[in-house]
Amino acid sequence: MANSSRNRFYLANVAFPLVCAVAVFLMFDISHLDIAFSNLFFDPVAQLFPIGESHTFEQVTHKWTRIIPDWTGELAIIGSLLSFLWPRLKADKHSKLIGLLETTKLAPVLRFSTKYRRDFLFVVFAFAISTGFIHYFKSHTSVYCPVETTLYGGEMEKQEWFETFTPLQRNDGGRCWPAGHASSGFTMLALYFVARRNRWRFAKAVLYFTLLLGFVYGTTRVLQGWHYMSHTFWAALVVWFATLPTALAFYGRAQLEQPPIIPQHAAPKPAGTTADESNQP
Repeated sequence: MANSSRNRFYLANVAFPLVCAVAVFLMFDISHLDIAFSNLFFDPVAQLFPIGESHTFEQVTHKWTRIIPDWTGELAIIGSLLSFLWPRLKADKHSKLIGLLETTKLAPVLRFSTKYRRDFLFVVFAFAISTGFIHYFKSHTSVYCPVETTLYGGEMEKQEWFETFTPLQRNDGGRCWPAGHASSGFTMLALYFVARRNRWRFAKAVLYFTLLLGFVYGTTRVLQGWHYMSHTFWAALVVWFATLPTALAFYGRAQLEQPPIIPQHAAPKPAGTTADESNQP
């Protein structure tokens, strides 16, 4: 049973994303699908992406939307710092301060942060590590954004990441792969692992929302000509493979593969049991 459970975990969380990576490579990186998709939003006469010229679209989809991951990261840092305060307060030495915190309703906040300290710290580390990997690949490839290439009125030649990737040497060229804005949405994947660790029943909803958020972030940049669609898919994969090992280091596989806790009132009744019978002692 243990081996079966472990195999299912790694099939779902490692093997399946690897298959997705191969699919993205075959569908986009060695084909012209990226170009075909971007061409849908490019005006060849004016030599520009019309949506990319909209200041309002840029403000709403690129500036304002960063609030979600930015605030999440900031709250995680604050929660991590606060989590170390409550354990230091001793009833015999800090009774007045504890009373003040209880009166001002700050004590529950401190107790909450202490209870979920590991989760707050995990989110901080997961955000930092996944962002670090994104910046590493950006700085070690020389991929230019569509609007910077000759295909769309720019001056640089379009190249794929695997043609320019130098693992040990920073490149001074383009920094468009993977998609940075999309990755900021995908960093919220850390919350999915928090939900799994705590066995919250809406963990899958968190996963789907995060993926949707990242793809919306990425697609808006594609419409503006600042990324190809494959850059968004690669951003998701990079963040996933950065966040998963971090989650395993913080929580361990055993905690992450536990089934969600279903409240008793939501648990399904045995077949053939009536409502009256289920309430019998």
